[in-house]
Amino acid sequence: MDYLLLKWIHILSSTLLFGTGLGIAFFMWVAHLRGDARVIAATARTVVIADACFTAPAVLVQFVTGLLLSAQLGWPVEAFWWRASLSLFFVVGICWLPVLWLQVRARDLARISAEVGTDLTSTYRRTMRAWFWLGWPAFLSVLAIFWLMVLKPV
Repeated sequence: MDYLLLKWIHILSSTLLFGTGLGIAFFMWVAHLRGDARVIAATARTVVIADACFTAPAVLVQFVTGLLLSAQLGWPVEAFWWRASLSLFFVVGICWLPVLWLQVRARDLARISAEVGTDLTSTYRRTMRAWFWLGWPAFLSVLAIFWLMVLKPV
């Protein structure tokens, strides 16, 4: 594949990945802060769909185009920035996979509370606390990957 096209796809998918992740986190957190189970359930339903439609494919495209770019340019896998970026990519994945499950769980718990007309449960609050704290290492890792990709430090 042409280098510039491959690089363009890689940059677009990183933008989509970062933007979608930040947007999902923002809307999910704002809904959570409102404390209205109906709003949380509706927002989480959309967030889960967005993750499936945008985030998951962007993750796959990032991985594949990153490997293809590296091979095409002959970048050594032993390079610090390359290994660090790939390691951080896996850190993001290790955080993101449970976050997906937690979003589905939060959606379901909020939906049940809305249907029954009860307050959000302590299980819901624990779920969102775990979601919040798993988001930070993922977010910071993505920022570090951007830094590594731009500077490629030795």
